[in-house]
Amino acid sequence: MKSNSKVLILTAKYGNGHVQVAKTLEKKCKELGYKEVIVCNLYSESFPIFSEITQYLYLKSFSIGKQFYRLFYYGVDKIYNKRMMNLYFKMGHKRLHQIVTSEQPDMIINTFPMIVVPEYRRKTGTVIPTFNVLTDFCLHRIWVHENIDKYYVATNHVKEKLLRLGINPSMIKVTGIPIRSQFQENLNVIDIHNKYHLDPTKKILLIMAGAHGVLKNVKELCQSFISKSDQIQTVIVCGNNTLLFESLQPLAEAYPQALKVLSYVERIDELYRVAACMITKPGGITLTEATALGVPVVLYKPVPGQEKENAHYFEQNNAAVVINQIEDIVKEVTTLLSDETRLQEMKANIKKIHVSYSADLILEDMVRECEYIRNKKMMIGSVNY
Repeated sequence: MKSNSKVLILTAKYGNGHVQVAKTLEKKCKELGYKEVIVCNLYSESFPIFSEITQYLYLKSFSIGKQFYRLFYYGVDKIYNKRMMNLYFKMGHKRLHQIVTSEQPDMIINTFPMIVVPEYRRKTGTVIPTFNVLTDFCLHRIWVHENIDKYYVATNHVKEKLLRLGINPSMIKVTGIPIRSQFQENLNVIDIHNKYHLDPTKKILLIMAGAHGVLKNVKELCQSFISKSDQIQTVIVCGNNTLLFESLQPLAEAYPQALKVLSYVERIDELYRVAACMITKPGGITLTEATALGVPVVLYKPVPGQEKENAHYFEQNNAAVVINQIEDIVKEVTTLLSDETRLQEMKANIKKIHVSYSADLILEDMVRECEYIRNKKMMIGSVNY
């Protein structure tokens, strides 16, 4: 591919992970000299109201709609080839055709499982190299289609699942999940302690509460850890959850040496670097970031679906502790933080999962694949001629 080639990256905002991966790949494309990189939230552009409603329902699945999401995630295999999936096959077809016609991209990258893209090739015969970049440590059947040219996956575990579905080994590459380049930098932890006014003599417990929440009763949880402030300093990142931030602020002001409350943090990698362990939700991007910097993770009550599958994989690899009861968190976390040997083992295990420079590996391979597909098309064309 030449530097004037066009790259189309398709994503969807069901959680932030798919969009984050799209942005990371967009940035890497531009660094490599591909000036024309189009990032498209295909469903939002095609059906804005429907997309907004389904995104809302997706977020609600983390609280009140868990059983509904469980049925969708684990039941898709049963309906995959049936009539009710036809709508999903067609969603975004018109908008995709407009983009392909007007922009004429040289390759398409999916960071969300959009069946309409390979279906577009099947129905129109238009062959544009199409690649799926999987954003979790598990495989959902909906990512798989005969007209995907290559799959880029987090681990050999995911590769094995694709192989069992009959995907050719040459069409799968283990690259890890692309994350922001700041996670590859070397930083001075003393500077980080100073920046956030943290005590270097205490174990830092990082809680990623976030906009959609990871825990209930966060305030009560903070109060429990405050009682252990001689050993632990707790840092809570609330993201864009303004209500949570404001509710915790008085507590942080009352106990400044025990609790730090932060809103959105752009350089979240800085806090990862000083954390002894982290309580978080098991999203693919957050977990990948933790693998990059070797942060042991405590995963609370994963939602059925990709969260549960991600958590199970990390627990199996002794890189995470999964807790399903809120009343067990303080005891389990305190026990973990007091066991330095176990912490170091978990740190080593989670780092083993990481693949460095994923975006570079993915795009370098995509360039080679595009060249191979282009040459193959030319050979077929010359034979037909």
